[in-house]
Amino acid sequence: MTDQWLPEETTTHQDHVIAHVVGASVLGYLVHEEALHVLLDIGFIWTIYLDGQMVLLPQSVAISELQTESETRAEINREVERLEREGSSATALRHLTAAPDECLITEVSFFANADRRRLILKGENASLVIETSLTTAQIAVSTT
Repeated sequence: MTDQWLPEETTTHQDHVIAHVVGASVLGYLVHEEALHVLLDIGFIWTIYLDGQMVLLPQSVAISELQTESETRAEINREVERLEREGSSATALRHLTAAPDECLITEVSFFANADRRRLILKGENASLVIETSLTTAQIAVSTT
């Protein structure tokens, strides 16, 4: 299998969502049910699906729509509040992963390689690389 990532065209909807997230900071993220949910410092959660489709919702709406137990949603809400207060120094998070410090999104790039997709959220001091697989339904997030 080739490991050549090629730029992928984005839809008008993706372009619209990306325009809203540039300038926001990533506070943390959660992988749940074949989607990555990215907590932003603007009170929204950016959901990115395996195929690169995306939606931006107010965090209360996004969390209420998670298909999970009500107690789990309550725990996620508490973790969101901690991340908003403490940022990357928040510890003992069970559901969310804190983003690297100063992850202000300056650019978003989208790539494809066969059944895999890659989004790069370029930040001022730290970037997030999101890789998904349509075949295995895996989502991996790494920092650079």
